[in-house]
Amino acid sequence: MENNNPILEVKNLKMYFDIPDGLFKSKTLKAVDDVSFAIKKGETLGLVGESGCGKTTVGRTLMYLYKPTSGEVIFKGKPIKTKSDIKEFRKSIQMVFQDPYSSLDPRMTVSDIIGEPLDVYHLYKDKKERQEKINKLMDAVGLSQDHGTRYVHEFSGGQRQRIGIARALAMDPEILVCDEPVSALDVSIQAQVINMFEDLQKERGLTYLFIAHDISVVKHISNRIVVMYLGKVMEVGPSDDLYHNPLHPYSISLLSAVPIADPKSERKRQRVVLEGDVPSPLNMPSGCPFRTRCKYASEKCAEQTPELKEIKPGRFVACHNVGVIDKTL
Repeated sequence: MENNNPILEVKNLKMYFDIPDGLFKSKTLKAVDDVSFAIKKGETLGLVGESGCGKTTVGRTLMYLYKPTSGEVIFKGKPIKTKSDIKEFRKSIQMVFQDPYSSLDPRMTVSDIIGEPLDVYHLYKDKKERQEKINKLMDAVGLSQDHGTRYVHEFSGGQRQRIGIARALAMDPEILVCDEPVSALDVSIQAQVINMFEDLQKERGLTYLFIAHDISVVKHISNRIVVMYLGKVMEVGPSDDLYHNPLHPYSISLLSAVPIADPKSERKRQRVVLEGDVPSPLNMPSGCPFRTRCKYASEKCAEQTPELKEIKPGRFVACHNVGVIDKTL
């Protein structure tokens, strides 16, 4: 029987940064503001939003690369609190970074890059076992053993990302946080890397938090999608359902920008263009952060921040006027 308990829960996560603002003064930047979600074992949860919305900060904060301002990260029912908890947690969760050019050490061979986590946690008996593990990891991501003695500058972007993925798999983690892992790659290479992620998930039973700004990529690989805007969650829902029937005005606008392959359908549909500019995260509007660009905004939107509520089974939306918007779809 399938276990419905989440493998990872994020509850009311906040990550604030103090930004200098003149002599002896600072302003608070709310990069992540009260974000909550859960991921089931073997699931891919997509985290999507435009640049600067805080999605990468969510990934880094839940891994404790940043110390959260407040909130909880719960792994297999146990809150992560102490340094010992964090050390153990990092054996089970690893990150694939966005930029394969800057996330790999140019002075190290591929074998040493992939083998570094094995060295840190002493996961081998002798040099022979270490090399065998590295060879298996390289094989798993489509690299040959000959590549092990070479340096990263000798590889293409797609190959470098494969090296980064092999390094993330070295600990045999249960969860991978994939921070825009294909955005720096050519489109043809993107498809290969995404297919590899799917194959690895089936083979190893991996759970993914897949962060991206391209909602069509997220839709392809994810079971469920979380839509973020200016540090807050706007909408959560099953991938197909959210893609074909978005409920939040921000989600509607995001999806209207995704091109359709059929020219007739593309000509007929109406683009939902947002008005105004994205507010500065240092000077957030009162109430709903999206209200300054929303044609449905009311006085209530300026006075009160909408809660993320379950509108239908599995569909969560943070919007005061969702009923009105639903009728206009």
